[in-house]
Amino acid sequence: MAAGFVERRLSGLYDELRPGRPRSIEDDRIAALLKRTLSRKPAAGTHWSVREAAKSSGISKSTVHRLFQAFAVQPHRSRSFKLSTDPFFIEKVRDIVGLYLNPPDHALVLCVDEKSQIQALNRTQPVLPMGLGYVEGVTHDYVRHGTTTLFAALDIATGTMFADCKARHRHQEFLAFLRDLDACIPRDLDVHLVVDNYATHKHGKVRTWLARRPRFHIHYTPTYSSRLNQVERWFGIITQRAIRRGSFSSVKDLVNKIDAFVEHYNRSNRPFAWTATADSILQKISRLCSRISGTAH
Repeated sequence: MAAGFVERRLSGLYDELRPGRPRSIEDDRIAALLKRTLSRKPAAGTHWSVREAAKSSGISKSTVHRLFQAFAVQPHRSRSFKLSTDPFFIEKVRDIVGLYLNPPDHALVLCVDEKSQIQALNRTQPVLPMGLGYVEGVTHDYVRHGTTTLFAALDIATGTMFADCKARHRHQEFLAFLRDLDACIPRDLDVHLVVDNYATHKHGKVRTWLARRPRFHIHYTPTYSSRLNQVERWFGIITQRAIRRGSFSSVKDLVNKIDAFVEHYNRSNRPFAWTATADSILQKISRLCSRISGTAH
């Protein structure tokens, strides 16, 4: 982050917190502390701690802690991101968001993906049940019984899930899943598939199969933009509720419990409420780029 950008941010904060008051020597020390924390790294280490910042600035540790809280400075935390390198990023965002906000008539919009390498882990000791005053206890070690791949398609209009577990995640399994979808969807409906750029989805045999079925239309998300695919949110739900803390005696047991979760989910399914417009997404990307470069350009 550029030093000039940091200085402008600090000046704005002072104007908001202390309007009309001239800056004192103490204010300059605080500004120097914040500027150093935001624009530089400590001599040894990747980020500042309260103690390191206090030692470097000559301000007491408790005061530095209060200043960090007041100015929402959190050097101990980080947030990951990845900017798309897709040359058609804008066009793809507008295409997919358009499907979500204004789906075509007489058509089904399905968000499709696979969750691969789901492990059937069996805990080596019984789970200690949750009680009053203490949480559920789970052993950290386990026995691996194999893996399965969950193929899933989310109907964005109703929230209904079409799901099937398969042993592998090659183009053969993806084609089999598409054939199952084709068989259960009424013939008078067009089908729009939202998928990512995984090689399986672009395999020659998959393209040939789609070309022979003109009612199928495929829409690829931009690279590094999996959040645009709504089925990823559902993968998070099933992972949290049915897989992560589960104990499975075999792959068959894992598959049965996944199937039971999907069946139960579809009894009370609701569509995800997509509210983001293409313009709002692009503006957010623009703001992120500005923060990276330290300039509005």
